[in-house]
Amino acid sequence: MFLSVFEIFKIGIGPSSSHTMGPMTAAARFLDELRDGRRIWPGAGAPKRLRCTLHGSLAWTGKGHATDRAVVLGLAGCTPETLDPDEAEALEKKIAEEKKVHLPDLPELDFDPDKDVIFDFEKNLPGHANGMVIEAYDAQDRLHLQETFYSIGGGFVLTEEELDRMKAAETAGNDAPDEIKGMPYPFATAKEMLEMGQNSGKTIAQMKRANEITSLDPQELDNKLWQIWEVMDGCMERGLNTEGELPGGLTVKRRAAAIKQQLEDERGNNMSMPHVANDWLSVYAMAVNEENAAGGKVVTAPTNGAAGVIPATVKYYREHCPGSNDEGIKTFLLTAAAVGGIIKHNASISGAEVGCQGEVGSAAAMAAAGLCAALGGTNEQIENAAEIALEHHLGMTCDPVGGLVQVPCIERNGLGAIKAVSAASLALRGDGSHYMPLDNCVEAMRQTGVEMNDKYKETSKGGLAVNLPEC
Repeated sequence: MFLSVFEIFKIGIGPSSSHTMGPMTAAARFLDELRDGRRIWPGAGAPKRLRCTLHGSLAWTGKGHATDRAVVLGLAGCTPETLDPDEAEALEKKIAEEKKVHLPDLPELDFDPDKDVIFDFEKNLPGHANGMVIEAYDAQDRLHLQETFYSIGGGFVLTEEELDRMKAAETAGNDAPDEIKGMPYPFATAKEMLEMGQNSGKTIAQMKRANEITSLDPQELDNKLWQIWEVMDGCMERGLNTEGELPGGLTVKRRAAAIKQQLEDERGNNMSMPHVANDWLSVYAMAVNEENAAGGKVVTAPTNGAAGVIPATVKYYREHCPGSNDEGIKTFLLTAAAVGGIIKHNASISGAEVGCQGEVGSAAAMAAAGLCAALGGTNEQIENAAEIALEHHLGMTCDPVGGLVQVPCIERNGLGAIKAVSAASLALRGDGSHYMPLDNCVEAMRQTGVEMNDKYKETSKGGLAVNLPEC
């Protein structure tokens, strides 16, 4: 499956791409099906009431991840890329009071968020850990339309039918799908990517760019890449300049602004520790993830839970690396997206499916590859950098305390950025040859995720999530 840069990097709202952006998108898609009217239950009258049932990880950590809020806003007609966070609260309040939604080209629909968003902790749907069923009923309470959706990570959403079709195609080993036919460099693995680079003499970023401009004007591609960076940077700046307490009940305080001030105060006094660069990396990443935890505007990179790693590493490149430039940022993002696409295609970026190795681990691999490319690394060094970063996240669990994307998620992004820079640096000091190929490391992550206990896959039933302070 070919993934565009803008499928890997999606603009949306926090705190979770799989639990917030995905369900909101699913709800919006359901409304489109409702308007279309082609799949209505036999004998049903006009739609009158809506209901959504959350299963698996969407149920277990849905409250902490604001999944119920996302469903409400999605069924009110909002989408992640267009939602204004400042207007969301007023819209939620209106729906809670009226217990109805008013939508273009649809009748007024009854919808009580307290009763019609159901958390089913007993039943897991077969397709994926993040499953949800949305239904519409008529005035006689007969089923009008029902659709099962799976939020498979990074904001991607598939219906049950789409997921089954995708799995069947993968099992059958079908020819390349139409979406990649005609692309000059349709690599699905790191091995293919390196071989195509050797045969063409092009860098990974150049190949990725060539693929993208088969469907986008080159200037439009550049503009959209820059927009992605501007949203990332804007999110970081808000986090670096905002204080207070994060929502959710853990009373976690924002720290990025205070740490940034300390680092700025230490500049020029010749007293900075040699590891101060790590502190900058951490505070950049923490700033993004504090904004994400507060429900702010972020970019999946490749997920919301891991949204701080890549922006922090890009910021490190631009602010701390001699010779950095804006063109290097585009090279960084194109290369990172190429690696992210390989990981998602061959394993997963979903914490509910493979643990946090698939979120922060993938983000660190993408960031390491991007930084290595921006600093002039060869394709082989770039692949090596990605492998080093991913290898040293293998086995990482997803165990958010209270189901919130705060502890350990915020600090974890800082450490992911540090590992990414270290991995890029190690790779640049070699010639690109190394023992463990990236493809094998990706497969090891997939296997580890399959065998990982569900307690450690975004259910908040194990690990740090159940080892809480007693005071």
